[in-house]
This record gives sequence, structure tokens and C-alpha cells, in this order.
Amino acid sequence: MKRIFYLLVFTLISVSSMGKVVDLSGTWNLNKSKSTINDEFSMAPSKLILAQGINVLAVERHESSEDGNITRNEKFTLDGKECINDGEENSKEKSVAVWSADEKSLTITTKIPMQDEEMTTIETYQLEGNNLKIVVKTSSSFGDSTETLLFDKL
Repeated sequence: MKRIFYLLVFTLISVSSMGKVVDLSGTWNLNKSKSTINDEFSMAPSKLILAQGINVLAVERHESSEDGNITRNEKFTLDGKECINDGEENSKEKSVAVWSADEKSLTITTKIPMQDEEMTTIETYQLEGNNLKIVVKTSSSFGDSTETLLFDKL
């Protein structure tokens, strides 16, 4: 009887831990010393505010540029369907967000129109200890690049 009880408890614990999606919500500051940032062109925001719901991730990006500080707001559905966000110069960026099989990382692939071509970014979000880690891969006619960004939670 004890064996059956322990087997049931183990099964319940195993089943309850399955299918738990990582919650990326929070305010995150870029830790430049722990990040690998491109010297010439970087897509690294200085701060991110993430609000994750059941099927949506709202991202507020705080970026610094030659024009000053910029705040961009984006929303991504977490069901693998395409979503559209406003880009620069009245453009529309098309994105698809997909969870990994173990639901521990989220990959957002975005197509960004640029004059006569398109740039593709692939951002993979995951928690690493108390940090948010985002690997950003970009691809365009200018070449390919990869950055690894580590953010500290506020």
C-alpha cells in the first residue's frame, strides 16, 4: 500500500511540473560586462520591461541612439501565429514567437523591412539563474551577427 501511495505522489509531482512555461515577466537592465555586444552595430536595449500573459508577451524596449533615448513597445502572441508591430519609418515588422519543446526558452523570429531588402532577427529568451539571457542573431545583405545579452532583474 505504501508503494502505491509513493507511486501516486511521484506521478502527481511529475505531472504537475510538466508543461510549466517559464515566466519572463519583469524589469530587466542590461549587464554590459556579462554580455557580448557588437562594437559597430548593436540591437541591445539598455532596459526591458516584459509582461507575460497566458498567450502574449508585451515587450517595452528602452534604447539609446544618436537621436536620444527611444522606447519601443511590441506585443507577441505565444501561439506560433504571425503578429505585426510598428517598426521604424512607419514600417511593419512581422514576428512569430515559438516556445521550445521543454517550454524553457522562447524564440522570436522577426522580419524587418529595410529600404529595398529585409533583415531577419532571431531572439532566443531564457532565464539563466537570476538573469534573463537573450541571444540575438541578425541576418541581412550587410552580413550576419550574433550578440549574447545578459540582463539583471530589478
